[in-house]
Amino acid sequence: MVNKAEPDIRIILPFIAVIVITLIGGMFIAKVSVGIAFAAVGAIILALVCFMNPELGLYILICAMLLGPQFGVGGAAGEGVRARGTTLRLDDFLLLIIGLSWFLSTAVNKERGLFLKTPLNRYIIFYFLVCLLATLIGYMMGRVKGTAGFFFVLKYFEYYIVYFMAVNYLKEKKQMENMVWMILIVCFIVCIIAIYQIPSGVRVSAPFEGEVGEPNTLGGYLVLILSLVLGLLFNNYGTKNQKYFFVILVFFILIALAATHSRSSWLALGPMLIALIWFSKRKFIVVIPLIFLVILAAFLLPSGVKERARYTFFQPKEEGQLVVGGVRIDTSTSARLISWKNVLTRDFIEHPILGYGITGYFFIDAQYPRVLAETGLTGLLLFAALLIAIYRNAVQTRLRYEGDPFYLGVSTGFLGGFFAMLTHAIGANTFIIVRIMEPFWFLTAIVIMIPQIETLSRPDNTDVDQRMLKSI
Repeated sequence: MVNKAEPDIRIILPFIAVIVITLIGGMFIAKVSVGIAFAAVGAIILALVCFMNPELGLYILICAMLLGPQFGVGGAAGEGVRARGTTLRLDDFLLLIIGLSWFLSTAVNKERGLFLKTPLNRYIIFYFLVCLLATLIGYMMGRVKGTAGFFFVLKYFEYYIVYFMAVNYLKEKKQMENMVWMILIVCFIVCIIAIYQIPSGVRVSAPFEGEVGEPNTLGGYLVLILSLVLGLLFNNYGTKNQKYFFVILVFFILIALAATHSRSSWLALGPMLIALIWFSKRKFIVVIPLIFLVILAAFLLPSGVKERARYTFFQPKEEGQLVVGGVRIDTSTSARLISWKNVLTRDFIEHPILGYGITGYFFIDAQYPRVLAETGLTGLLLFAALLIAIYRNAVQTRLRYEGDPFYLGVSTGFLGGFFAMLTHAIGANTFIIVRIMEPFWFLTAIVIMIPQIETLSRPDNTDVDQRMLKSI
């Protein structure tokens, strides 16, 4: 029996924290700049807010995924994976603050557990451990140098923390709906900012990316969210006004996507649409609007977009172009094909089991050969196992909850986006790009938690639920 007079540590702890922080702040306030002081105060306030209300921290993180600024911190020693210096983003700091608040909250609320048991846990842990082991061996053998490998392994861990925080906080369907709507609203804002860039004549990119944007990153993100919106729309989710918003958002996404001039993203549209048709209950209702959109796009696409599509095969002759089947391929695509060839036929053989380590190999702008080069066959097999587990659970969720428009829409849209990301990864490092992977893993958490939340809502399954939600 709980003693009502006993003080609640969740109420007392923030006051203790404020007193301690105030004392520490008083000692150092005169030794730091005003900017650092304000940043520290903001971080402390955010940490306390997230400790008291962890769900609010997730909403803040959703906004920061695409709307947070990026900070360049120069080139990391030994960095062999990015043409620019190592970058930190606002959501990196937010994730650190929210993550620490999460750890502290789970320590205080022991019944919550640290990592909720989900079908993906072992796959995530095994793949991350292989990445870590391959990188440590790479450091010891001199293949991985400087701080780049360390930072990129931490990045991988960051995506999984997004997943684990989301599955720990999702407890009911309404939470899922609210977070999905927040994701869509953020996407709408991103599209407006991207469309605003079009008159400048440059390839549009996500907000706050510094002097040199990443249109391919924005393109991959837009295809992922486009699939989610179409999944909800085609499965009759939402009120009449909400469906109008979906249609408007689809229109804005298509304009922004075209302006990215990202051929990998355009290519990803094909598998995404095929998956939506395949997994939709009413295929006729899906096929007709898609055919209409394709025909309309053929007539309305700007000449610059059409030229970009033709550029793959009609680039003026330059050094470094490959000729495939008598057709000359542009230099960008040729570089990707050459990197595939070098890894598969030459360099992979040197370190076939655990690869060269994260950042221990040359820059490759393609996910699959990069995984093979950096983590070897072991990493590639575990990476494939993780992807298969995500797909299998998403399919099971979709089949199990076909009667619920929201669950069906989210799971169907996620499956379409999943195949789009698999295709996008042929010509990009999709599964390690922050602005794609954070939303992807957040949506993965939602899809994975649907069966567990629905099981919890059944009053006759209490004992089963407790075993299912046992934390590790």
